[in-house]
This record gives sequence, structure tokens and C-alpha cells, in this order.
Amino acid sequence: MKKLPFVTKEKVEEIVRTYPTPFHIYDEKGIRENVKAVKEAFAWNPGFKEYFAVKATPNPCLIQILKEYGCGCDCSSMTELLLSKAVGMSGNDIMFSSNDTPAEEYACAARMGAVINLDDITHIDFVEGILGRLPETMSCRYNPGGVFQMSNGIMDNPGDSKYGFTREQLFEGYRILKEKGVRNFGIHAFLASNTVTNEYYPTLAKQLFELAVELHRETGADIKFINLSGGVGIPYKPQEEPNDIKVIGEGVRRVYEEVLTAAGMGDIAIYTEMGRFMMGPYGQLVTKVIHEKHTYKEYIGVDACAVNLMRPAMYGAYHHITVLGKEEVDCDHKYDVTGSLCENNDKFAVDRMLPKIDKGDYLVIHDTGAHGHSMGYNYNGKLRSAELLLKENGSVALIRRAETARDYFATLDCLEVYDKIEM
Repeated sequence: MKKLPFVTKEKVEEIVRTYPTPFHIYDEKGIRENVKAVKEAFAWNPGFKEYFAVKATPNPCLIQILKEYGCGCDCSSMTELLLSKAVGMSGNDIMFSSNDTPAEEYACAARMGAVINLDDITHIDFVEGILGRLPETMSCRYNPGGVFQMSNGIMDNPGDSKYGFTREQLFEGYRILKEKGVRNFGIHAFLASNTVTNEYYPTLAKQLFELAVELHRETGADIKFINLSGGVGIPYKPQEEPNDIKVIGEGVRRVYEEVLTAAGMGDIAIYTEMGRFMMGPYGQLVTKVIHEKHTYKEYIGVDACAVNLMRPAMYGAYHHITVLGKEEVDCDHKYDVTGSLCENNDKFAVDRMLPKIDKGDYLVIHDTGAHGHSMGYNYNGKLRSAELLLKENGSVALIRRAETARDYFATLDCLEVYDKIEM
């Protein structure tokens, strides 16, 4: 699959007259088409709801687009709860899935009427102590332990994960919750990240559906929903085949009928909490080449750095790069593409074959729509970039301004010092 940017060189040259690089830009048309495809893929389940993982792209303008299609928010912190409230989410529109959670965050989630998804059996008493009584609807996160494996190999190792109840704790937890007045139950599990295979959701779903049948039979719990969480990935590399959400939805429907419908539990709602799949391909980081260096290797220095996109530095993650205006030029030059941080891992690409790059060229770094801007930070006093939205009509809107030095100093008690600095 050839990766092409959704902005042209000409469009970027127009944009930078108003908004200088670097910036993240999002494709409204792509976001809308994708969320419609997700809804259609699970339309067979009347209770289906996608709870967008706010952590992936916490921008209210983008979440508002998803809200138009009935999506809710998956939150894991106080600030994400407040952001969701700001876009009009409340009650069952919000799933609060957190771990090692402070008391005030559980209290905030309860005040908003969010569905609380417990991460540990000890949190039952913890939440009850905070709230006085437990909500009527609660969910528990399941961790089966061991290794999660499918036909195409080992996907992840839940046994090493800090998240979730063991199987024994889950059964005990449901009994305790039921005794304490909880009436409506959910099951949640996240067993693998960024899976580029149509098998993941159906395989996970089958495990959870069978578990739901056992839990209902042994504890009498009334299970209202099963949350498949996230984990449906995107193809960061051009040679990878993308997931087909229609095939995934059909696979889940098939095992739903085989397990739940056959057990007389065909009224359970299916929830998802996708972040990367919902936004990843529809965001790109645009940066300008400002330096070139010829030492032991060939380096291209750009005006973005790891504070704008941490994943390559943190994980060694691959993000495809397009040199705008040179899409059809042979990739016959080997470069490290670097930022300006005082860290040698501040590289967007290492030994990457690209067209000949010149100072002044614009690079598009693909698939930054999830876990891109949101993972930004301020090391070296660097400031996070603006976020822009390429609207369906071709216009561009600023949806988050770039940080300024005043923002950087704003949390200091001595802000007046900043006012004395001559720029």
C-alpha cells in the first residue's frame, strides 16, 4: 500500500503563511468516513457504542466530530473526564477505565455518571469508601494472564501487564459487587496493542463471550455489555495490509451468535474503545528541513523534534515520511531525520531511504493522529506545536494554538520574571 499525504506541497505552502511549521494537521473527511465505517461494521448489535480513547487525541474539536456519530469517550484521568464534559458528554457516554486511581478521580467520574470500570478487586472497597455506596452499573477489567496468542503468532503477554482482575478475582468480584447492590455488569479486556490483523477482535470476543456465559451462570450477574477495548491497529509501514473493520465486525457477530445468542444472552451490547484506529491515519506532522549535516552519516535536521512526536524516540516506532513535491522521486539517499533535542534518540527515522532532501523541503510524517501531539512534553524548554484541521471544504482551522514561552512559565510562582525578559 502506497502511503500518500492528504496535504500537497502547494497546500502546505499556503498554510505556513499563517501557521508556521511544525504542526499536526488532521483530515476531517477521513475521520468522518472512518467513524461511519465503524458504525456500519457493528450495526448488527443494537447497543453498540464506540468510546473513543481520549488519551490518543485529546482535542475537543476532533472528539466533537465523533460525538456527532454517537461515539462516547473512554477516559483514564480527571482531565480527560473534564474534557469529555466540556464537549457535552455525560452519564453512559463516558467510560472511566483507570488504574492506580486517586480517590478524587473516582469521585469525579461518579458525579458525572460515568460508567466506572474497575481495574482491581481491592478497588471495590476503595470506591465504596469514597462514594458511600456503589453505582448500580459497574464494569471490571479482566486479565487472563499468560500469553495472548492467535493463529498468526504471539500478540502480547498479559501476564506481565499491571492491568486487570485475574479470572478467580473476577468471579469473586462479581459476587461481592452483586452483594453490594450493583445490578448491571460489564466486562472489559485489552490484551494486545496495535494489532494489524482482522482476527484480534473476534478472538478476544470469543474469550470474553464464553467468560460472560460462565459469570452469568455462576454468579447470577446481569451482564449488560462487553467492552472489547482498543488494540485494533493501523499499518504504519507501507507494506502492511490495513485492518478491514467490516470483516472485523462480521467476525465478532459470528462468535456473538455462536456463544451469546446460543446461551440466551443475545441482548448484550458490544462496546469498543479505539483510539489509534479512529484517528491515527488521519493526522500528520508537517515539518520543515532547516539543516543538513555530513559527518559519519547523512543527517537531515527538521524544525520538529521528539516533543512533537515521541513514539520514534520512545519505542523506536516507525512512521513513514513523505518529502512533499518529491513523491515520485527515487528513494536513493540514506538519512537519519533528526530533531534538535539534547538526546541522541531524537530521530524520526534512522537509515531511512528517501529522495534527495534539500533545506527548505517540507516533510510529512504519517500516522500521527493518535499518540502524536498528545504525548508531547517540554524537555529542553521546547514548546508543543499547533493542531490544525483540514476541513472537508478544503479550508484549514486552528484547533489548538502552538504553545508560547508564556505558557511554559505560566505554572511558576515567579511569572513576573517572564515579563522582565526582553525577547
